[in-house]
Amino acid sequence: MSIASILWVDDEIEVLEPHKRFLEMKGYALKTFTNGFDALEYLASNQADLVLLDESMPGLSGLQTLSKIKEVHAWLPIVLVTKNETESLMDEAIGSQISDFLIKPVSPSQVLLVLKKLLENRRLVAEKTTSSYQQQFRTLLNAVDDNPNHKTWAQLYRQLIFWEMEMEKSNSKDMMEMHLAQKKEANASFFKFISRNYLSWIKNIETDLPIFSHTLFQRKVLPHVSSEIPTVWLILDNLRFDQWKSIEPLLNVFFRVNEEECFYSILPTATQYCRNAMFAGKTPLEITKKFPDKWISEEEDDSKNLHESFFFSEQLSFLKRSDIRFSYQKISSHADALKLSDAASNLLDHDLSIIVYNFVDTMSHARTESDVLKELASDEAAYRSLTHSWFTHSPLYNALRKIAEKKVTLILCADHGSIKVTNPIKVVGDRQTTANLRYKSGKNLDYNPREVLPFREPNSVDLPRNSVNSAYIFAGEQNYFCYPNNFNHYANHYKNTFQHGGISMEEMIVPIVRMTSR
Repeated sequence: MSIASILWVDDEIEVLEPHKRFLEMKGYALKTFTNGFDALEYLASNQADLVLLDESMPGLSGLQTLSKIKEVHAWLPIVLVTKNETESLMDEAIGSQISDFLIKPVSPSQVLLVLKKLLENRRLVAEKTTSSYQQQFRTLLNAVDDNPNHKTWAQLYRQLIFWEMEMEKSNSKDMMEMHLAQKKEANASFFKFISRNYLSWIKNIETDLPIFSHTLFQRKVLPHVSSEIPTVWLILDNLRFDQWKSIEPLLNVFFRVNEEECFYSILPTATQYCRNAMFAGKTPLEITKKFPDKWISEEEDDSKNLHESFFFSEQLSFLKRSDIRFSYQKISSHADALKLSDAASNLLDHDLSIIVYNFVDTMSHARTESDVLKELASDEAAYRSLTHSWFTHSPLYNALRKIAEKKVTLILCADHGSIKVTNPIKVVGDRQTTANLRYKSGKNLDYNPREVLPFREPNSVDLPRNSVNSAYIFAGEQNYFCYPNNFNHYANHYKNTFQHGGISMEEMIVPIVRMTSR
């Protein structure tokens, strides 16, 4: 670790000589001045890592010196040292972007603590994170090997995401690689877990069932809909749990999280299946039987989610809750988003306002085709960062801030997630075979049965047949399907893109969060 250079400016600097010696013994290099003019002259041609600045000095005051330093060295951490504890001074100092402050008289240990916090924070946090993860690593491995149920899998996934986001604070590539290897191993076990249990879950054979797409509204949204407090149900298409955690701090300013859970997306983890099931309160097969003219088969070019509002009305009728006054909006363009932001207060005119927001899914698909976006979101951390950046500047965030000014319940969820695919596997199908990279539906599918989860009888898992004798196959882990024709070209084109439709924790275990305005 290189020696940090500290600049200490105080008109009574000779009194602080013991502090200076103490800090030098701790490995810091100190340069001292008795006035702001000399400090500014020094900084004009020299570097410093941090400035300790006395607030009350003759000539140029501490705040005046602070302002002049920030004009040239905006990044430089400055700690204000003062006897004055008035609120007005603190407001002005914080507004001038001080990094911290100390109240005189200060002890050497107090100064040391501030220096460590500002200069060594990243290293200390990284060391602690690495140490803690090493202690938890074996526990997580044992949990994966201990035949977890669907609730435990959701908890494990949330723990893995927690550690992955903590690892971003560490510079240890070895630890991150170990973590990613552990997550990969967990996804391999999760694929086997879903393969063993999905059929019995979807057919309600077991009593302990996950919350699925088609049971989400009845179990997690309806109980909180009230005529007294408006409820906004926001569905962010393709929002993974880690992406939710990246934007949570932004919403915490205006909303208080009351409940944070995960539910299971049905298969395929694709919008047509998951969201139609969510709004209809029925499985895809049940939808095709009850509303045959409303289900758009995959070989047709029309949008596959044209009837969500109709499906939802039918679900309310089935649940005998037609008394609920609801509105429905789908945001698919920037113009739609701006209209939502401008008319945000109108959302509170209904018992339940439903917003379907398609940006995250659009971003995922755009990244696949854009080399620039591939660079901007080159890995999981960058993908989260891109989501955070979008949300910060989005009309949606502005609309939610307006909504939060009133007493409201906000329920945020995804319909499915996505996973970064890295391993191409071969599949053969006819011209009617669906194009998705993580699942295929079609006749005469040829594949390696050890690499996929097949359902040769789609009705057994409440999926409609897209054609006579069609079957479904699902990819697991980080695999993706490519046809033998021009295999290398498509394998390289889609490698390291974010896809959905298959079986992974990222695609199936998705967030449902209930919040109330502060």
